[in-house]
Amino acid sequence: MERYTGAFEEAVDGARQQERHYQLLSALQSLVKELPSSFQQRLSYTTLSDLALALLDGTVFEIVQGLLEIQHLTEKSLYNQRLRLQNEHRVLRQALRQKHQEAQQACRPHNLPVLQAAQQRELEAVEHRIREEQRAMDQKIVLELDRKVADQQSTLEKAGVAGFYVTTNPQELTLQMNLLELIRKLQQRGRQAGKTAL
Repeated sequence: MERYTGAFEEAVDGARQQERHYQLLSALQSLVKELPSSFQQRLSYTTLSDLALALLDGTVFEIVQGLLEIQHLTEKSLYNQRLRLQNEHRVLRQALRQKHQEAQQACRPHNLPVLQAAQQRELEAVEHRIREEQRAMDQKIVLELDRKVADQQSTLEKAGVAGFYVTTNPQELTLQMNLLELIRKLQQRGRQAGKTAL
């Protein structure tokens, strides 16, 4: 008798999973209609069905939420690093202006043109250094964000989320961003439905 009860529970569980899959697929199909037509065409029924299957147990929602939080922390950290560098540059410029003013005030009038020429060269060298440091910081930021994107793609690919793999192709990246947006919207709908059920 226990064997039949177990089989019945598995059948009921399978039917629930199938119903949940259908609900997710239906929701995805309606959300896809909000995307530009060029992306609608690239999201086949099979891709959406595979995505719905990956979303069934809720793990992917948690993974996406975790990736989003990591991304926000990374962006905040990189933003703060860039702000610190800008503040260091601002302080450096102020100190240089102050130094130049003091030197000009202490300078004899006949030496002033020579001092001003030297100060101009020093200012140009400092401005060049500042531009180079800012360029290096911006490159570091772009590389770090690119690494984060690749990590996210790899994580979602390993989780079995349809449409995700490591790529730098702009069209594929845009498609993946649209898929992430679909997942986020489904997650928000799920939260809202959960709140109304309470």
